[in-house]
Amino acid sequence: MAVFRGARGAILALAAAIIVTTAALPYFDALAFVVRAAKLPGAAAAIASWRSDAVASREPLRIPTRHGEVEARLYRPDGAIQRAVTLVPGVHMDGIDESRLVGMAEDLTRSGYAVLTVAPPDLRRFQITPANTDVIEDAAVWLAARRDLAPDGRIGMFGISFSGGLSLVAAGRPALRDKVAFVLSFGGHGDLPRVLRYLCSGQGQARPSAEAIAFVTGAEHLTTKPPHDYGVAVVLLGLADHVVPAEQVEPLREGIRTFLAASSLTLVDMSRAEDEFAHARRYAESLPEPSRTLLGYVNDRRVDRLGPILLPVLDGAGAILDPALSPERSPITRAPVFLLHGADDTVIPSAETVMLATYLRAETEVHALLSGLITHAEVDRGAAPGEVLRLVGFWRALMGS
Repeated sequence: MAVFRGARGAILALAAAIIVTTAALPYFDALAFVVRAAKLPGAAAAIASWRSDAVASREPLRIPTRHGEVEARLYRPDGAIQRAVTLVPGVHMDGIDESRLVGMAEDLTRSGYAVLTVAPPDLRRFQITPANTDVIEDAAVWLAARRDLAPDGRIGMFGISFSGGLSLVAAGRPALRDKVAFVLSFGGHGDLPRVLRYLCSGQGQARPSAEAIAFVTGAEHLTTKPPHDYGVAVVLLGLADHVVPAEQVEPLREGIRTFLAASSLTLVDMSRAEDEFAHARRYAESLPEPSRTLLGYVNDRRVDRLGPILLPVLDGAGAILDPALSPERSPITRAPVFLLHGADDTVIPSAETVMLATYLRAETEVHALLSGLITHAEVDRGAAPGEVLRLVGFWRALMGS
């Protein structure tokens, strides 16, 4: 999941400039959100608290979907509700309890949003499936029907990582027509097969055109970084039935999930993470070939060995072409779309936002930003004032939708 990072000095200087006049309050609200999301202490936090609501309640729920009830949580602000929004995490075992998702939900709530967090079960199992899109759609329909939260019957939709792309697909479906005020894809994808090819090879398809790059703020220095090993492990999980005998599929997937769970734990508990990594290595030794070798590549983070094995398999994996998995293969929502991406993202490359913006802009309003202040899953405090200003402007546009 993408996480904000900022510069304390830059934010304080910008705050001093924009609170001179009451007319600048909408920009200050956006700035306050950035400060909270970056978890800046001291004076920056004090300034942000001036326009911050308390989180009045966190209500556990069970949302009905076509795939059964799904666990959810509703965050309510202490003051008036500006807009009700869905917030869906990426591929992560903790679902709605993932610490960064909880933090973002609370930050949005303090900005006046009622936030419904929901995690499709397959995403918690590290699987990108059409069922995830169905659950996102059904949760959004449920929230839009809650007139106490959405008096005008319209909601916002936030999707993180792969859920960003899936939320865009859901928003374009007939059940949500005229019920979506805006959609934010935060570090999301436009075309799933293209991303999977990047994760296996380090390369996507053709570089975006100069016109496409010019349309997206911050894309002038677009580059493609080597892929993260977490991503190629997710690819192997989905393609396991294409590369090992049937009787080895589930045992191999169990080992991959152990590795992915350990990777998730590195953000919150390194000691537990190391225990899980050790367990994954021991487990690999118990597997027959070829599963033993494949899980060994996962445990050793050998993208260079695993990627070439998986790349040719992608062409025969027809399921990844399902329109439910890719915004660029699906009907386009009428709602304004906001695309935010870390410039150096190595799970879903930032070129995805550039190409997705090109696909969407002919039929709907699009705001797109590649930012050096955020990555896919890390926090860093370094930032230039210009980067902060761009991010604040992006959030000001979104908060006005």
